[in-house]
Amino acid sequence: MMRSIWKGSIGFGLVNIPVKLFSAVQSSSLDLDMLDGRDHAKIRFLRVNENTHKEVPYDKIVRAYKLNDDYVVIEQRDFEDASPEKTKLIEIESFVEAKDINPMYYETSYYAEPDAKNSKAYNLLFQALKKTGKAGFGRFVLRNTESLCIIHPVEKALVVSKIRFAQELRSTNDLKLPDATVTKKELDMGLALIKQYTDDFNVSKFKDEYTEELLKIIKAKAKGKRPTIKKLKVAKTSSDDLYDQLMQSLNKKGA
Repeated sequence: MMRSIWKGSIGFGLVNIPVKLFSAVQSSSLDLDMLDGRDHAKIRFLRVNENTHKEVPYDKIVRAYKLNDDYVVIEQRDFEDASPEKTKLIEIESFVEAKDINPMYYETSYYAEPDAKNSKAYNLLFQALKKTGKAGFGRFVLRNTESLCIIHPVEKALVVSKIRFAQELRSTNDLKLPDATVTKKELDMGLALIKQYTDDFNVSKFKDEYTEELLKIIKAKAKGKRPTIKKLKVAKTSSDDLYDQLMQSLNKKGA
């Protein structure tokens, strides 16, 4: 059962929509424990006082900022006082074309559930965004940290997707990128190959095969066996020429 991780409102103009946020994603990886290789005892990570070397109870731990070689302890109300209007409000500051958002900005997503049975404003925003192809762009505070977000419709729900700030994306200036000239013939062949491979986006037909294979290995080892490991499939062509490789790719796809 999903549990809400944030409660507040989505606001645009003078319209206020009370909502609860629920995590829209979950990990498909296996939950692995760390053990001592000598006796398989679980490894515990303790919060230890560096002076007394004793474990500190969680309720005695505070957060602090080092300023001029000294620490200033920050309390929960300090976080809220820093931006009280953002701790309980996702303010839509503008509407943008959803297709113009660089996917590199996206971090994680949350379902927004209206905190009212008959929220006409929720449905209004959902239908308007869906019809226009636009997304709400705003800010809010989640877990004591200010975040940028995009509000967009998915299926029947509004989704709040946390996105990165511009300064969090690194520049490509330090990369050694190719400057080789591509001929028109090679480009036309590349475009033909892309067209041949073009399909509707359907991520549901892809499964986390690595985790499934790892689980098979784990179950086999538990029985004292070792399963057959799949060999790596490497695509090969009979030519080093780019145009020939593209042509063979087209023929392979069309076969």
